[in-house]
Amino acid sequence: MTSTAVSHKPVRWGRVAVHLGCLAALLVMLYPLAWLLATSLKPADEVIASLDLLPSHLEWSNYSTAMEGVNDVSIWRLLSNSLLIAGGAVLGNVISCSLAAYAFARLRFRLRGPLFAFMIATIMLPHHAVLIPQYIIFNQLGLVNTYWPLILPKFLATEAFFVFLIVQFMRGLPRELEEAARIDGCGPFRSFFQVVLPLTRPALITTAIFTFIWTWNDFFTQLIYLFDPDKFTLTLALRSFVDASSTSAFGPMFAMSVIALLPIVLFFLAFQRFLVEGMASSGVKG
Repeated sequence: MTSTAVSHKPVRWGRVAVHLGCLAALLVMLYPLAWLLATSLKPADEVIASLDLLPSHLEWSNYSTAMEGVNDVSIWRLLSNSLLIAGGAVLGNVISCSLAAYAFARLRFRLRGPLFAFMIATIMLPHHAVLIPQYIIFNQLGLVNTYWPLILPKFLATEAFFVFLIVQFMRGLPRELEEAARIDGCGPFRSFFQVVLPLTRPALITTAIFTFIWTWNDFFTQLIYLFDPDKFTLTLALRSFVDASSTSAFGPMFAMSVIALLPIVLFFLAFQRFLVEGMASSGVKG
């Protein structure tokens, strides 16, 4: 009778240490979110005075106060204003940046190289350097205190980063598809809309996600152009909330912050698969 030796795999402590390190990093990154959620349910006297993560009791009135809005403007109006600006910015960037990227990636015209290099150079230009000239232009056009200064530039392909992202993706598409469409009688615009644009969906969704998140969280530009409380977004309302009610409104302010965070989380979760696909494809195919 033969006995079979039972083999045990050695424990790879290096891999265990890596997993523990990743878990610790995850907890560190998630702590601010947990603190935000916990603080939104704290009583007013515990927001600043107490360092405990969990509140002594749940103060649900913070959310009811936040739902009332600020400056006699309901949170639904603030939410609709934010969605209008973010949605317009997404639509403008997707349309204009894809058109500009198609011209740089697929068409042949004079000075294409220098123009593309000039566009890439604008990525390094600080936003504050062009803010004053833009404000003067929109002020002379009578568009200050409207949503147009926040949406109209997006329809002019001013986001060079997204143009570059889509160009990298389009350069990896086979040209045989366009040549076949050209033989069938398709011009540049028809080839763009019927052949290239459907294949560029991952890059377009990546552009939409980043545009939505950046526009939704934008504070400085909206502060410059919007004056009336009826036109405020959730981002501006958070500042007004503190100014109107002083330190006693920290609980409702954090509750409104949680409400403002929900659309971003839902938007990201809905399209995260396309985000990873678009970023990976743009990097590999370039």
